[in-house]
Amino acid sequence: MSHQTIAVVPAAAERSPSVRRNESLAVTTRHLWPYLWPSDRFDLKLRVFGALALLLVAKFVTIAVPYSFKWATDALHGGGALEHVPLPSFLLGAISLTILYGVLRVLMALFTQLRDGLFAAVAMNAVRRLANDVFVHMHELSLRFHLERKTGGLTRVLERGRNAIETLVRMTMLTAVPTAVEFVLIIGVFMFSFDWRYVLAVTMMVVLYMWFTAKASDWRIALRRTMNDSDADANTKAVDSLLNYETVKYFGAEAREASRYDRSMARYERASIRTYTSLAILNLGQAAIFTAGLTAVMVMCVIGIRAGRNTVGDFVLINAMMIQLYQPLNFMGMVYREFKQAMIDIEAMFVILAQNPEIKDRPGALPLVVSAGNVVFDDVHFHYEPARQILRGVSFEVPAGKTVAIVGPSGAGKSTISRLLFRFYEPSAGRITIDGQDIAAVTQSSLRQAIGMVPQDTVLFNDTIAYNVRYGRWDAPQEDVEEAARLAQIDSFIRLVPGGYEAQVGERGLKLSGGEKQRVAIARTILKAPPILVLDEATSALDSFTEREIQDALDRVSRGRTTLVIAHRLSTVVNADEIIVLDNGTIVERGTHQELLVAGGTYAALWNRQREVDAAKDALRRAAEAEGRTIHIAIAG
Repeated sequence: MSHQTIAVVPAAAERSPSVRRNESLAVTTRHLWPYLWPSDRFDLKLRVFGALALLLVAKFVTIAVPYSFKWATDALHGGGALEHVPLPSFLLGAISLTILYGVLRVLMALFTQLRDGLFAAVAMNAVRRLANDVFVHMHELSLRFHLERKTGGLTRVLERGRNAIETLVRMTMLTAVPTAVEFVLIIGVFMFSFDWRYVLAVTMMVVLYMWFTAKASDWRIALRRTMNDSDADANTKAVDSLLNYETVKYFGAEAREASRYDRSMARYERASIRTYTSLAILNLGQAAIFTAGLTAVMVMCVIGIRAGRNTVGDFVLINAMMIQLYQPLNFMGMVYREFKQAMIDIEAMFVILAQNPEIKDRPGALPLVVSAGNVVFDDVHFHYEPARQILRGVSFEVPAGKTVAIVGPSGAGKSTISRLLFRFYEPSAGRITIDGQDIAAVTQSSLRQAIGMVPQDTVLFNDTIAYNVRYGRWDAPQEDVEEAARLAQIDSFIRLVPGGYEAQVGERGLKLSGGEKQRVAIARTILKAPPILVLDEATSALDSFTEREIQDALDRVSRGRTTLVIAHRLSTVVNADEIIVLDNGTIVERGTHQELLVAGGTYAALWNRQREVDAAKDALRRAAEAEGRTIHIAIAG
């Protein structure tokens, strides 16, 4: 699938509105064209040609409809007292022309619907491919981009952008082009059947109509933008509140959340009212301009009838032609309004498409080849913002098949190390290698395929347990999925749940406990079977009993694998081959558990503090049990 890159025009603020509009239209057309005319779909190109042919046929039939009405009217008017007209002549005259009128209207509808049906596959293929490209591009953008965006607002931007793409494609090919063809044909009819004065009157009406439509629509754009911003803000607040449902309940904040959401909806309400009011003004102005033009040409025809230049049928023809012109004119007004509104909606999506991924594969990047799994951080420096350094010359090695733990206080830079290893960010200096290969020089897909992650906060997809386990290796057979679950000590639990492996886990896995979610995360990592494993505080959010069970499972997973453990609870890393103590972005101590305790430094202080906290918890628990009650106590370590 090709990816379209939207160029950002420099110094746009210094350009006139008309220049910016033309640039916007040019950019939109340039980037939509490959989707409307896909080089790899000859069948869709044939559909485009077929739709254009049907368009021309439908418009010629459309022009013939008012003529059949005129002929029937002249036949009736010229027949005098119709009761004296012989039946055969009457049937061959007015009745046959009336039937012709009906047949032409049916043919007009038939060819139009065939055109729309034929082109629908082209339009929806364009929408699907472009939407997929945007979705893929979103996943290529950096972690920094996603951390700075609000999910609710982002999904709203994508939804409106997708709808805007469909609007642009369908309005352009199914309305704008047919309307332009019909307008040219109608002008030709007025010139051929009447004279230049009628053409001038109709042209002036059309020009004034389109000028008013453009001006009024431009005025409505600011109102539409405000309404969209209010809508995105309300949706963001709703999604944020619902994602934090439990927190809202914990603090009894339902009324506060409802008030916060209602304030956003009140802004949306006011903006929507102004938007719909402006639409009413636009429709009224369009109707007045068109009616003035219609009245003018009909008065001219009445004068022509009085002078003997025209017939009553001409009067009917003008009325039918003008009424018929009103529909495409109204469509053109709608096309302009929808086009301008779609441009607003798609603008935000173009901004996203214009975002370049912070991390890219280098030209000619080769797949990572893991022969042993030796990981080396060599003088690595990193900062999220230049004013705040996170890592300051960190160097260490995780030998193949060994376990190295990184500990330290919050904010020391522990989790940053795992993000750098997965290449979510690039070091500002230094390098990271796996078996001697700089990870910046290999493909990201091969790098991440070689590393397994069990995070602190496991978020599951809102699907089945089997789906979430199989995420580790999508083509794994069911027996491998079940074996991975068994090794993660969750198979027996799954079999007790109604639905078993097909049971739904709920939004973010909320139907499962913390320990159950962690076991699912371990199971999918087992299924992935990576040579390198990262455990990022995988048990810090669990109670002591569950922590011991999860730790047993993690020990089995890490056996024989190169393992990097980022730990908060020091009790989970006492058996590590080496423990690295990180503080303020630098390594302050390193060694085995016993060596660090003997050294009596930062690690020993952290260890003693955690032992004191654990002892306090045990004392409180024993006191509670002695009183015959059970309490749950959490003391920050």
